[in-house]
Amino acid sequence: MMIRVATSLLLTLLLAGAAQASTAECLVSRPSVSFSFGVTVGEPYTESEQNDFNLMQLQRLGVNATRAEMWGGCIRAFVRKPGGGEEMQFFHPDTFERVFP
Repeated sequence: MMIRVATSLLLTLLLAGAAQASTAECLVSRPSVSFSFGVTVGEPYTESEQNDFNLMQLQRLGVNATRAEMWGGCIRAFVRKPGGGEEMQFFHPDTFERVFP
């Protein structure tokens, strides 16, 4: 019984570590220049509005995505494959570059 519990716990920890490692590229700051003036106009975007914006931006960049959402620091997009079906692809939220988990 104790071996089963220990094995389950170890497997859970390994899978959690793999999930965190897969999103590490999205959490790393990219070299860039940004300016902030501390002025806010209107309300902050809702999660749904941000997802819609990300989807439109990906489509504008030529990604054949059907939906997009924030997931573990990345933009997770569901992209149509040329032969049919869809696959998940991950993009950096600042640069919209594809990252590979």
